[in-house]
Formats: sequence, C-alpha cells, structure tokens
Amino acid sequence: MGKNDDPNDLASYSKYTQKEYANDLIFDELVKFVDTAANSFFLMWTTPLPHVSLQAPERWVKYYVEKFGDEKPYTGMAGYLPCRYPHATYAAMISHFDEQIGKLIEKLKKDNLYENTLIVFTSDNGATFNGGSDSPWFNSGGLFKFEYGWDKCFLHEGGIRVPAIITWPGKIKPGMESDHICAFQDVMPTFAEIAGIACPPTDGISFLSTLLDRKEEQRQHEYLYWEYHDPKIGSKAIRLGKWKGILTNIRKGNTRIQLYNLENDIREEHDVATQYPNMVKLFERLMLEAPN
Repeated sequence: MGKNDDPNDLASYSKYTQKEYANDLIFDELVKFVDTAANSFFLMWTTPLPHVSLQAPERWVKYYVEKFGDEKPYTGMAGYLPCRYPHATYAAMISHFDEQIGKLIEKLKKDNLYENTLIVFTSDNGATFNGGSDSPWFNSGGLFKFEYGWDKCFLHEGGIRVPAIITWPGKIKPGMESDHICAFQDVMPTFAEIAGIACPPTDGISFLSTLLDRKEEQRQHEYLYWEYHDPKIGSKAIRLGKWKGILTNIRKGNTRIQLYNLENDIREEHDVATQYPNMVKLFERLMLEAPN
C-alpha cells in the first residue's frame, strides 16, 4: 500500500480490485468444456481457490464481514496484495469455491453424467502461512502442527498430508474411509486402470482396489520419498509404514535425520531417532539411493 493510504479505509484497496474475477472465468470455461465434451472426458480443475492473493466476490466478503466483524487489515507485508478483511476474504474464497462445486455437480446431474462420473477432490499441500492468510485462526491444519516450518513448503505432515474426497456412484461405497498410504504419482495409474488403458512408465501404483473396497488386492509402496529444493532450507523425507524420517536444513549443512512414529505421534512432536538407530541408518541409505 502507499504510505499515504489509510489501511482502515476500504477505498484504499480499490486499486487491487478488477472488473473480472479469474476464478469465474476459469469456471465458465470449465462449464463450456463439459457442454462440448462427449460422454467420456477427463477434466482437471486446478482452481486457485483458496489461495493468496486474498480476493473474492464482494457479496461473499460482505457476508463474512457481517459474521466475523471488523478485523485488522493485511497491508501486504508478507507478500501478495493487501486486503482490508483478510479473514472474511479467505472464508469468502472457500464459500465461492464450494458454490461452484455445487453448480458443477448440478450440471452433471442435469446432463445425466453424474452417475457415471468419478470426482476427486484434493489439494497440493497443507495449510499456508503467507500473503495475509491466517491458518491458525481457521485451524486449517487440523490434527497437525502447522505453524511456519511445519506447513506448506515443508515436509512435515502438516505440509504434505492432504485430504482426498472421492465419489463414484455405484462404485465407491458412501461413507467409506481408508488409511491407504498413497501420493499424487498414484493418480495417473489409477485413472489409467479405470479407463482400461496402458499407463506410461511411472513409480505410481493404482489405488483402484482401495476405491472399490478390495483392500486385499491393493499393492503397497515400499516407501514414499519427497524432496523440497528450497534455496535456503532444503529438505528430504521418507514415509515407510508407520515411520517418517525427515532431513531438513540441508542447505545449512545439517545431516541429522529426525524420526517419528506416526502411529502414535501424528503431530511429529517426539523425535525418536536416538532410540531406533537402525531405522535411521535405513532412512539414510534410502535417501542416498534416491535419484536427484
């Protein structure tokens, strides 16, 4: 914001408001695609809702300002654009997205496509920390620690474990839950198996058996591996069954792996590396063997 702008005056934010909202333009194109697609189609909707910068339709922002009351403005000090009502706007973005999902499902039902459509709702990372967002205020991380260093851009559970809500009428049992350990590299093999086509080479494993509640047929990963090439920190992590090994601050010369038993320590609060040296050695070897 300019040094002469009053952060409490809504008029100071008018320069950051446009006539068109990107998320509505994306949704309009999405609906057009469904209109012109044949009965069989694949649609990937990578919406920036919710995401910083904090911007949402005025009607939804007003709705949450009335619910939350006045709040401290976000003036842009942590990157992205300023926002007069950051909490209300973040909530508005989520409600607007929810509304769009409802419209899409209504359309699929109207066009007699819903009963034969697999819908996957998921995210690319955990709770965020920048651009005026306030994950602790919303309790966005739920069970996990999600303050800075434990959320988005980091390899703790609060940064990499995300929800996956999947519906497929007549195939997936309503209300079914699963603790199957998988990652995004498993999505393409799953979709390929559903479509009955060959999958290109990948280290992913189809989780179709899990979706169809045939757990005894589900292949499992030996382990999952992550890297995050942050220029200042640098991290690696491995999930092997109940065990999670994390090597962080690589750029600063750290070589000590943290070890957590996720079965009884989902928040990763108790590093047990000294108690299980053989497990630490295994993680060290696997990290060295991993392709860069």
